[in-house]
Amino acid sequence: MTDVVNAGLKRGHGPQVRVPLSKRRSLIFTAGALLLMLILWLAIPVVHFEDAVSPVLFSAEGRLLGARTAADGQWRFPPGERVPERFSRVLVRFEDKRFFAHPGVDPLAVARALRQNLRTRKVASGASTITMQVVRLARKNRPRTYFEKLKEAVLALRLEARHSKREILSLFAAHAPFGGNVVGIDAASWLYFGRSPDELSWAEAAFLAVLPNDPGLPATAQGRILLLAKRNRLLEKLRANGAMPALECRLALAEPMPTGLRTVPREAPHLLDTLAARPGAAPPFRSFLAADLQRTVRRVVEQHGARLVDRGIRNLAAVIIDNRTAAIVAYVGNAGLERREEHGQNVDILQSRRSTGSILKPFLYAAMLKEGGITPATLVPDTPTRFEGFRPENFDRRFRGAVPARTALAWSLNVPAVRELREYGIPRFENRLRQWGMTTLDRPPDDYGLTLILGGAEGKLVEIAALYAKLAELASGAPGGGREVRLLRDDPEAPSKMRDLGAASAYLTLQALTAVSRPDEEGFWRNFSSSKWLAWKTGTSFGLRDAWAVGVTPNYTIGVWAGNADGEGKPGLTGLGAAAPVLFDLLGAIDGGGEIVRPRSGLKTLRVCRDSGYLATDLCPAIDVTVPEESRFDRMCAFHQTVHLDASGRFRVDSRCEPVDKMRHESWFVLPPVQEYYYRTDHAEYRPLPPFRADCGGGPAGERGSRVMSLVYPEPDMSVYVPVGLDGKVGQVVFEAVHRESGATIHWHLDENYIASTRVFHQIGVAPEPGPHRLVLTDDEGRRLVRDFQVVSPVRRGDR
Repeated sequence: MTDVVNAGLKRGHGPQVRVPLSKRRSLIFTAGALLLMLILWLAIPVVHFEDAVSPVLFSAEGRLLGARTAADGQWRFPPGERVPERFSRVLVRFEDKRFFAHPGVDPLAVARALRQNLRTRKVASGASTITMQVVRLARKNRPRTYFEKLKEAVLALRLEARHSKREILSLFAAHAPFGGNVVGIDAASWLYFGRSPDELSWAEAAFLAVLPNDPGLPATAQGRILLLAKRNRLLEKLRANGAMPALECRLALAEPMPTGLRTVPREAPHLLDTLAARPGAAPPFRSFLAADLQRTVRRVVEQHGARLVDRGIRNLAAVIIDNRTAAIVAYVGNAGLERREEHGQNVDILQSRRSTGSILKPFLYAAMLKEGGITPATLVPDTPTRFEGFRPENFDRRFRGAVPARTALAWSLNVPAVRELREYGIPRFENRLRQWGMTTLDRPPDDYGLTLILGGAEGKLVEIAALYAKLAELASGAPGGGREVRLLRDDPEAPSKMRDLGAASAYLTLQALTAVSRPDEEGFWRNFSSSKWLAWKTGTSFGLRDAWAVGVTPNYTIGVWAGNADGEGKPGLTGLGAAAPVLFDLLGAIDGGGEIVRPRSGLKTLRVCRDSGYLATDLCPAIDVTVPEESRFDRMCAFHQTVHLDASGRFRVDSRCEPVDKMRHESWFVLPPVQEYYYRTDHAEYRPLPPFRADCGGGPAGERGSRVMSLVYPEPDMSVYVPVGLDGKVGQVVFEAVHRESGATIHWHLDENYIASTRVFHQIGVAPEPGPHRLVLTDDEGRRLVRDFQVVSPVRRGDR
């Protein structure tokens, strides 16, 4: 047995020792636990900085436009991505010159501190490294005891194990105190010097490097003297160590120290508040606002705001969009923040829902152009009209009979717009507006009805201006149809939601808007309008509560709103009178970029009737009009007809009273009687049809009634509502007709019962029962006009 053991020892195996299984498991468990503890020790964050940060807004150039204190009342700007090199160098030289060499605790500094403290028998030096100071800041500056120092040292070692030196520097710079309620290098740099940390001079960087060591020094005159001495000693050390040239040191020593905090800019206060209130807001907010332009726009808005206040118009807002970059470059949410009286000046009007007035009309025009509903020259009726109880009127309460579609848009006529919307379809148009970017259309289409085009909807100025900017992008031939308008640099780029409209429709729409009448056109604006190309539109809501003006140039889109935030209406509160003057003043502050030129493709030419704008027939004098390539416009002109005249040309005749070989045959432009009645007022060149010669009689009476008479109300296939008063009594509905012959008499019959006769002014009041009815009109020549209609409003006979 001994020999076997010796043999094993000789072979180098040694004695075989067996470890019990339970003991092996215990060792493995202990080792695992220790490893887990080590991992947790390294992985669990050492410092937690969860302090709220200040909402901060920067311009496109990186200039500070505004800021608010954080929720805890501190000026704590969101930290930058890195600590500027200059500040990093002076900070390390002053606070912890061996920072990049030690592991979080500086043994030499600890030995020095112990020696000084023992000699003075008090805490004269703390030996805190920058890393330890970061730990103390995270622990909210707990009482400075030896035990607390020991904890800081241990945590500093852990912090160094998890973070790079640059990251630790960034933590210190972001959370160090800089006097008063200023926290962090970013806030300190802007509030003391009005510039970003990257732009600090040597003297400024040195001032901020020494300040966290005793942040209360700027509060007193003696403290400022000590602070200046500290700064200058640091600058001399930097020169002595070769960190800065001697000349730069002399210049830095000559720089004065700041006497206090600067006033925080308030160039876009409403935008800052709006951004800060967004769910999940993450400052800093880096915008596309151009600082100088923003200041100019704010000054113009304030000047006009002060003028409008005297007229009882207390709120004003404006926005400018750069069409080339699809970015908002000026944003003034309201005026009058400095006024003592509170009249909604804190409301960000750009983000508020306001009645749109007629500001949406160009988009209906553009959609109908593209899809072939109209051409720019197509005549649209402008006559008194009722639609199921809704009677639209033009702003000037006049009717023009019929106007070309582009003129109706340029003059912002309400009646033609309502007729166009009825033809195009309310749900279809509302869906278009939603697709193009309006977020305020949150009701069913039937709730808006035909008032959708006249202000029945609500819109935000920032979104309305964006719609016009996208129109300009399209018309200018932006690649891919343009982009969605952005406010912040962090906003993702997206293709324009309006690109399906096409460049041709956008261009033709803007061309129509160049003909809008300027305010005070007989004076200054007439001269001005010739100097800059501008497509623009105004809008006024019902009750004179909202005034809009939007202008488009190749480079920029300007949007203006004027009114009262509480919805109070005021005389003179119109787009032309209140908002347009602001628009034109702002136009002077930008480079419009010339003129939007005709697209190279996407347009085609149609041959249309000169008088009606419908496709020309052999009877029409024809002209060429430009329409989008996709247009399917196919309506032939029905307004020109061949008229048979006698030899004198003064009377119409037919074969019953005049030989055909003695007749003169002419093409005649003839509007329906109701359109003609109003059209003739503004068109002296319009020629009414000559009367029939006495011996002709005008042909069969029943066939001629619709040619000489028209019913203004009720219209064909219309439901009639009879009003009922608050007292329950039934009112009357007014029927109205026109006759081509001014002195004619019309005899009215309802359901074969004679009602009345009218002459000159053909209106009667009736209260028909619910249900179907037939209205028959006859004149003294026996010509008849028949109209069937339905009464849907209940009428109680006992209340008559």
